[in-house]
Amino acid sequence: MVTMDLKSLKTFHRILSSGSFHRAAEEMNYAQSTVSMQIQRLEAEVGVQLFDRTQKSVGLTEAGRVFYEQSIDIMKRIDQLKLTMIEVAQAESGSVRIGVTEPSASFRFPAILGKFLNTHPKVHVSVHIANTPILNNLLHTGEIDIALCSTPEMGTSLFFEPLFQEGFVVLLPEHNPLSEQSTISPEDFVGQRLLITAKNCPYRKKLEVVAQEWNIPLNTLNTLEITSMTALTSYVEHGIGIALVPRIMTESPIPGAVVREMGSHSINMTTGFLYQTDKLPMLPASRALYHYLKNELLTEYR
Repeated sequence: MVTMDLKSLKTFHRILSSGSFHRAAEEMNYAQSTVSMQIQRLEAEVGVQLFDRTQKSVGLTEAGRVFYEQSIDIMKRIDQLKLTMIEVAQAESGSVRIGVTEPSASFRFPAILGKFLNTHPKVHVSVHIANTPILNNLLHTGEIDIALCSTPEMGTSLFFEPLFQEGFVVLLPEHNPLSEQSTISPEDFVGQRLLITAKNCPYRKKLEVVAQEWNIPLNTLNTLEITSMTALTSYVEHGIGIALVPRIMTESPIPGAVVREMGSHSINMTTGFLYQTDKLPMLPASRALYHYLKNELLTEYR
């Protein structure tokens, strides 16, 4: 079995690229005797003479030429392996700035991030919670590396990668007359106080579009604006109004409130990754979190 010293192999290639034993020794910060000794060791290992020592300039024997051609791929693989190991080390100790919208920020991301940090304890993660338009701007200014959010508006230069559909349900105070119904129809919103999010919130915009399709524009309803989506459940709990909320916010029981489906008038919003294509490939730590999140979310919502 032939064993091969990688240092000697590297020296062999450096001699050929530099054109002489002397220059190779200078470039590698070796004594020339060390370079000569490494080549002698390499020739002993492969069992043939590699350099034609009858010439004044560096020349290869026929065996040396074959060895050189066959070892080029080995050197490329070694260089790639070194880069891979550097990336692995950086992925284990780098930093990631991620933006996340609600409700994922409160109801999905903490559990997934906790598991990620257990396997990547040296990675530093900062989380920016905001709506999609704000996260869009933060990506453009380079203040975050990636975002988990709803579909951005048309015209953005960022790339959106859809992952899953966010389903909505109706959340009602338990004593509201509508709680007696098994499902809620659009007409049931008339005469109710409907709790809605801020104007620039994608969920509010989605609701406006859907209400228009129902021929019940929001401006014809009794609405109360609550700028925090996660706070909507508390306002419903206290009997202030009803709300269309992401299903995930109602998976745990909410005191004083009941959940009803929209029947045939279901509402869904796409959630996915948003990032800059001109920053690809992602830095190792960002790529590690991206793949971990993607795997967890697709496993859960596929």
